[in-house]
Amino acid sequence: MRAAADQLAGQGRTAEDDLVLAREASAFYLKLSESVLAQSPGHLALAESVAAGFTQYAYAFVAFEADRLESTDARAALRLRQRAARLYLRAHVHAMNALDRNNPALRAALASTNEPAQTIAAHLPAEQVGVAYWAAASWAAYISLSKDRPETIADLPQAVRLARLAWERSPAHGEGALSSLMGSLEAARPGGSPQQAARYFDRAIADGAGRNAGAYLAKAEALSLPAGDRAGFEALLQQALAAAETHRDLGNEVARERATWLLQTIDDRF
Repeated sequence: MRAAADQLAGQGRTAEDDLVLAREASAFYLKLSESVLAQSPGHLALAESVAAGFTQYAYAFVAFEADRLESTDARAALRLRQRAARLYLRAHVHAMNALDRNNPALRAALASTNEPAQTIAAHLPAEQVGVAYWAAASWAAYISLSKDRPETIADLPQAVRLARLAWERSPAHGEGALSSLMGSLEAARPGGSPQQAARYFDRAIADGAGRNAGAYLAKAEALSLPAGDRAGFEALLQQALAAAETHRDLGNEVARERATWLLQTIDDRF
């Protein structure tokens, strides 16, 4: 079973830039990988792949479709967001289960408000950063779709804390993906600093050497849109499109589709 887990974890990192093909293949891959992970729940690489798969599927194929339907079919959009929330939670549970098995002290450290930051940071070895990233990303996404559940929203500080632990251990992780997550969380959290969020996003763009379309997209949606900065919003989306065109992979293709839609509907936002 360990060999099967190793193989599936590697397949989860295969490059793909065809969204239709990715969507058609995702359901089978995720169900198969999930069943193997159930037999090897502490396998960090497979847990990372499964959590990433469910999070990306929810974002690219469920939550995005809800956004597109919002103006024409609010009920269908609500159903899709509820499904996306369930998928995000599923991703989070898989990632946290793997962290619990490899790092039993981490969950208690995240919940503690008294433990010094330096001590908490010691709870996350470098090999767990990838799983922690997807645990935090899926957690934050789940919380964002649970605004009518105060008990879920109350977990946001822990999600931010987990992301920060991962970022402090490996700030350049994922060619800027982790810094981009930090920027989004900083912009969204109560009392967050737009200036600090901008620094995170700029770090993400630099770490990705301009290849990470998602960093431009996230900065546009987290900072320019709430600020009513149409020119900045449009410029960042155009940069996302340019990055997606020059560096073809699944993440960039997802960002390209969303950036294109946001530009097409820009008059509805400003």
